[in-house]
Amino acid sequence: MAASTPPAWTTGTAPNSFAALPAGRLGTFGGQLMRLLNRAQQREIALLLGPLSGKDVLEVGHGPGVLLGMLSRTARHVTGVDPSQEMRALAIRAHAGAIAAGRLDVRAGDAGATGLPDASVDLVVGVNNVAIWPDLDAGVAELYRVLRPGGRLVLSWHGGERPSRPTRALVLPEERLQRIEDAMRARFPDVRRTLTHRCTVFDARTAP
Repeated sequence: MAASTPPAWTTGTAPNSFAALPAGRLGTFGGQLMRLLNRAQQREIALLLGPLSGKDVLEVGHGPGVLLGMLSRTARHVTGVDPSQEMRALAIRAHAGAIAAGRLDVRAGDAGATGLPDASVDLVVGVNNVAIWPDLDAGVAELYRVLRPGGRLVLSWHGGERPSRPTRALVLPEERLQRIEDAMRARFPDVRRTLTHRCTVFDARTAP
């Protein structure tokens, strides 16, 4: 891991190059493993999001692109941003057809710097990455900026009602979960915390 990689706000240490911020051959292998291990969580979030017809969507930290594929099946347009070159390559390879058809765009970026214009999307979603952002408040502020009036931000992390055995060690303590909720409430008038089987979800909406 390069010394310039900023530490995560939850731990004060730099994310690892295997699964948190994948880099190199090890990171590519980690991404391929994530594609299998996180698929159930991605499906739960896709179900929670509901129909996306006519909506422009941004996914932050898309990893190997499992949820990108689910989103691009129904949304008007999906943009995926990820700081990992290896993850972008996996996502581009997996969804070449959607990219060629103009339904999906994959680019470099992260929660704190998406590169999108103000009020350009209806929905922002991030799965299993909010705890490794370097700056929680800056990330929430950026995602609020790109949302349209009445837009929705959905952030999830490992946990839920029945966390899987491999993810139990990643479940955040209540004080960290409350910190995420507080950061969202500082920007959004409506914030709710819910549980799926495997995810702890923060669901926020901007004013109409």
